[in-house]
Amino acid sequence: MNIILFGPPGAGKGTQAKMLCEKYNLLHLSTGEILRNEIKQNTELGKSVKEVIESGKLVSDEIIIKILNLAMDNSRQDNLSGYLFDGFPRNIDQANLLSSLLESLKIKIDCILLIEVDEPILLERILSRKMVEDRSDDNKEILASRIQVYSQETEPLIEYFSANHVVKKVDGVGEIHEVNQRINNALEGF
Repeated sequence: MNIILFGPPGAGKGTQAKMLCEKYNLLHLSTGEILRNEIKQNTELGKSVKEVIESGKLVSDEIIIKILNLAMDNSRQDNLSGYLFDGFPRNIDQANLLSSLLESLKIKIDCILLIEVDEPILLERILSRKMVEDRSDDNKEILASRIQVYSQETEPLIEYFSANHVVKKVDGVGEIHEVNQRINNALEGF
């Protein structure tokens, strides 16, 4: 099973992605997590993207595609059941790049999963997450910028993908396990 996971910043994508990957034996391809690890390890890539991420902007598509291709290539020996794309694509250009990459690898997306959460709850979650995880990109100003980018660039992808893929929308408000059960119910039959 191959899934693209969408949702605004703070919707719980990372938490749900980890649970889904464990349950369905998927490789969690979180571009945000990969980039944060690069920053934490102070690699050349990490140094070059730190300023971009902290300003709420997006890393170049070329870098993200290279990272995804490398991660997928490195996982070929892992006997996985598929991939879960979390945080990518974020716009039409990236969707086209990902489609080309997947086509070249003969990988088909089975489901587009959208976690829906209202903005006031997102802000509450982000501020709470900042206190726990101490992420420098978790504050009101950057959240506002990230939500604006999500609304303008990422939300249109739901329509873009709905022509060729199954789109499942899930209410992301509630306890983690409640949301996870809703997602599992949405994925039944794949």
